[in-house]
Amino acid sequence: MKLTIKIYALYAIAALVFLVSCQIKTTPIVITPDDYYLTTDKVTEIMIHDIFSPPVASRILSYPNVAAYEIIAVYNTKYNSLSGQLHELTPIPTFDSVNGTLNPQLAALIAHIEVSKGLIFSEDKLIELRDSLYNVWEKTNKSEFKIAREYGLEVAEHIKSWMNKDKYKQMRSMPKYTVYSDDPSRWQPTPPAYMDAVEPHWAKIRPFVIDSASQFKPTPPLVFSLDKKSDFYKELIEVYTIGNSTIEKGDASKEIKIAQFWDCNPYVSVSSGHLMFATKKITPGAHWMGIVKIAARKTNSNFDDTIFACTKTSLAIADAFISCWDEKYRSNLIRPETLINQYIDENWKPILQTPPFPEYPSGHSVVSGAAATALTDIFGDNFRFDDDTEISYGLPVRSFNSFNEAADEAAISRIYGGIHFRKAIEVGVQQGRNLGKFVNEKLKMNK
Repeated sequence: MKLTIKIYALYAIAALVFLVSCQIKTTPIVITPDDYYLTTDKVTEIMIHDIFSPPVASRILSYPNVAAYEIIAVYNTKYNSLSGQLHELTPIPTFDSVNGTLNPQLAALIAHIEVSKGLIFSEDKLIELRDSLYNVWEKTNKSEFKIAREYGLEVAEHIKSWMNKDKYKQMRSMPKYTVYSDDPSRWQPTPPAYMDAVEPHWAKIRPFVIDSASQFKPTPPLVFSLDKKSDFYKELIEVYTIGNSTIEKGDASKEIKIAQFWDCNPYVSVSSGHLMFATKKITPGAHWMGIVKIAARKTNSNFDDTIFACTKTSLAIADAFISCWDEKYRSNLIRPETLINQYIDENWKPILQTPPFPEYPSGHSVVSGAAATALTDIFGDNFRFDDDTEISYGLPVRSFNSFNEAADEAAISRIYGGIHFRKAIEVGVQQGRNLGKFVNEKLKMNK
């Protein structure tokens, strides 16, 4: 009798252990857009800490999105792979179903994290977040996590191999921009840090969608002239006049608020006695990726649709930087601040600190035009949103009735800030829109 009771007790314990283990194994790991935002916000935070230039930041934003999207595209019949559509991108490895059932969203997020880790300097900051997520996922469902992790890492290696052939590494050893020249129209370093020109060879990097860096080559800038009757000099005086008027209105003026909101300059130097240090800000591309997040949340986009929106927009932004930088170092146009200090008012300072690269065209204008065009294609025109991207940098929310309205304000902010001529702004935003339209038409991401 006692033996029988013991046997039944052992059966009961075994059954309980079996039920508990089954419950653990069958608990699904649910990945939401918030998980994606958590990791991408951390990457953006690290980019600001590491002070990446705007073009390099756009590269950091794009490759991880492609890695995540390619996994989603295999399992979501709504989307097409980008292999064969992006230059030199081949199909990702096929998942072997013999290994089990794949959680594609989990694998996509793991691939995103892994590719991101290889693009930043402060890897430890992302590894800390990654490990905390891994710990949660492994405890939730060890088998499902293991399968997704192995495949996510395999895809990440595939994307990194493709990424490493884009000529970025070779560009790190190319010669610096030559400053000294007898040409008075040529760009010169600007105060207060007088930094070297940023990424003078960026046009050599492999584009994602556009055919070449020069495909959307804009019309040349106005002919340089200090003749007071020339169109160029009139634009110079306009920058000087608007700057003075804006300063007189004070910090509460509409113009200053707009200029500060769209500053997005990671190179702002602050002098204090004998010390000079940099204040850290978001880049133009990261600002627009913040707007993607706002739009995706407003439309209650699921994980897959969020990845799609972020991938398409980041590709348009990355190619916009390549297109813009191609012209910047072709025209090598001097900044308004330099000419105003030399020929008009040696004490004049722009509202915003002038970024360290040539003037034409306006980078923020090109990028904003491209991003707004991609976003309009995804979410539609007349999409009203409240842009809270800059709250963490001490700037209030600004509201817009459409992505194009936001792009136009980002563009005009550059003349309010005193860092661009009008033509660089107007030509730049149109250049971006033309490029964005091309991206929309060429990429066949939706089935």
